[in-house]
Amino acid sequence: MKRPDEVTPLNGPGQGFKSWFRKRLAWIAICTLLLGLVAYLAIANLAGTKDARTLSARNPAPDGAMAVAEILGRHGVNVTPTDSLDETLAALSGNAESTVLLYDPRGFLDGSQIADLTAAADRLVVITPRLRTLNGLEAEFRPGGVVPEATTELEPACAQDDAQAAGRVSAQGSIYAGPTVCYAVRDNGPGLYASSSDGRVIVLGSTDLVDNQHLAESGNAALALRTLGNNTDLVWYTPGVRDVAANDSTPTLNELAPRWLAFAGPWLAVVALLAIMWRGRRMGPLVFEPLPVFVKAAETAEGRARLYQDSRAVDRAADNLRAGTLARLARHFNLGADAGKDSIVAAAAQHLGRPAPEVRSILIDFMPADEGQLVQWAQQIERIEQEATAR
Repeated sequence: MKRPDEVTPLNGPGQGFKSWFRKRLAWIAICTLLLGLVAYLAIANLAGTKDARTLSARNPAPDGAMAVAEILGRHGVNVTPTDSLDETLAALSGNAESTVLLYDPRGFLDGSQIADLTAAADRLVVITPRLRTLNGLEAEFRPGGVVPEATTELEPACAQDDAQAAGRVSAQGSIYAGPTVCYAVRDNGPGLYASSSDGRVIVLGSTDLVDNQHLAESGNAALALRTLGNNTDLVWYTPGVRDVAANDSTPTLNELAPRWLAFAGPWLAVVALLAIMWRGRRMGPLVFEPLPVFVKAAETAEGRARLYQDSRAVDRAADNLRAGTLARLARHFNLGADAGKDSIVAAAAQHLGRPAPEVRSILIDFMPADEGQLVQWAQQIERIEQEATAR
């Protein structure tokens, strides 16, 4: 037997901590989840500077252009990504020697906005412009097709310094015509690189020349760096929906319709009227012609019964049942097709052995008032017919 001073206490420090932990386990789990959520949001905010858009200077994905922006930054070029025209013009204000990269794949900018951008920048580099964007540039720029799929590399074949220094490039995309053309797919034809006479406006026909995935191929990196890095400031502009010019008035149907519709509409109406008159004369009047169609008697009877039921035609249904019963009785008694009702009733009463007035009241005189009486009366005349024909 242990002495009192040797007995192990039941509520020591370890037991007390375990009890406290079990009581507050739910709150500890909730706090842990909250801390994890806060950490996740903090990491997401730190990574929020990345942009998933194609050819974005903050996009490290294969279709992004973060590599070019990082290389230019290491060589002393201040790269400023923008996503609105106001922000771009603000970045260009007070700095006459700035290059603007414009990538507008959906054609958000109109001609006046592109003209403002061209006037504010020292050099404007437009990548794969749509026709709307191209129309806002100088009149010498025109679309010229695409690079053939079989073409893997293109030679500069021009006297432009940046293209000569870059050498061959490997890219697939559109080709353009302009005052100065490099990397043409044929002699004196459009090419991947087109610039104005003064070199202030440059059109690149492929994103392969700038994106991360194809930057290391051939002379793509050299051409991109020399084209975009000629000034110490580069504004990387990717327009968004906010740059779409809003019209004060909604266009009418006349404004939306093509101009040729004003001449083609009346002409088509006259042609349609003449066609109606021509076909109308040829068709002539309607002609009724019996067709060899065979329908089972049961289907005909069932169809008429449904029509009578839908129209609540109790009298008409009763007349048909009465006429059918009298016709079959007359044929059974050999009374002829012109036999009268009285002779049919007399023959039926004689065969049934029942008074003629009683048979007449059922076959001739009774008229059901509703569908319930019609069903009961039909059963009565059916029994009379069966009994008369069975004797």
